[in-house]
Amino acid sequence: MADVMTTAKNKAQDFGNTFGQSAANAAEGVKNAAGYVGEKAKDAAGNVAKGTEEAASYLNQRAEDATAAVGGRLKAAGDAIRQNAPHDGTLGQASSAVAKTLEDTGSYLEREGLQGLACDMTKMIKNNPIPSLLIGVGLGFLIARATTPRS
Repeated sequence: MADVMTTAKNKAQDFGNTFGQSAANAAEGVKNAAGYVGEKAKDAAGNVAKGTEEAASYLNQRAEDATAAVGGRLKAAGDAIRQNAPHDGTLGQASSAVAKTLEDTGSYLEREGLQGLACDMTKMIKNNPIPSLLIGVGLGFLIARATTPRS
């Protein structure tokens, strides 16, 4: 009987050890799976961030290209005015001034681009805050007036 009790006790201890080892292995597996999922989530977030950065860079480049194209068209318009408008008298002086302004603006946009324009606007607003505020209010009033239905 003592042998049966010892055997049962040993079997119970073996079962307990096996069960404990299985539980430890399962916990280790869950821990490894959680680590793997965490790494994959981290990689996915990195890929999304990289894709967003690439998209923003692409859009920025497209905006710069569009600004340079507008600058080229303004220069061409200035050249066309200079060639086709009268050269004498008051009308000639006015058309020459308009042509020069268009050409200068086109050259500026081609040279500086959108970022240069934004930087210069920021400097102008910082150096002239009150006139900038008044211009903003005036433009807001005109836009509101243009978009509000008349009764």
